[in-house]
Amino acid sequence: MQITSKFTIAVHIITAIDYFKDSEKVTSSFLAGSVGANPVIVRNVMGNLKESGIIDISQGKSGIKLAKELDEITLFDVYKAVDCVNDEGLFHFHENPNMDCPVGRNIHKALDEELFNIQSAMENQMKSITIAEVVKRTRREIQKEVI
Repeated sequence: MQITSKFTIAVHIITAIDYFKDSEKVTSSFLAGSVGANPVIVRNVMGNLKESGIIDISQGKSGIKLAKELDEITLFDVYKAVDCVNDEGLFHFHENPNMDCPVGRNIHKALDEELFNIQSAMENQMKSITIAEVVKRTRREIQKEVI
């Protein structure tokens, strides 16, 4: 199973909000242009980010702003905000293994703990990376273009 693109769209949105905060009115249309995605998708992701307390959305002249400092937002926070993975987890197990087959009867027991550990390791790594780090690397790449 693949994590949906909503995750990378959300990280892109947060990074763009920070990057353009002093030079542009950041709106959903502006962000959709940056992301290169349908504005409806961008607005849905923004709704998730707002609901999670990561961004503030104002219809006035201030536009969209971050509700938290960049170093207070981790990749895991974004991952959870946009519901990349349902309650079942990252790995979706096939639903009807044959219980008359010795492999079918035992495959869950053999794999479940390992798959849980893999997902936990990934999530723990995501908890250790802040959006501040992503923004810093993005700005560094932008600077390389200027030179």
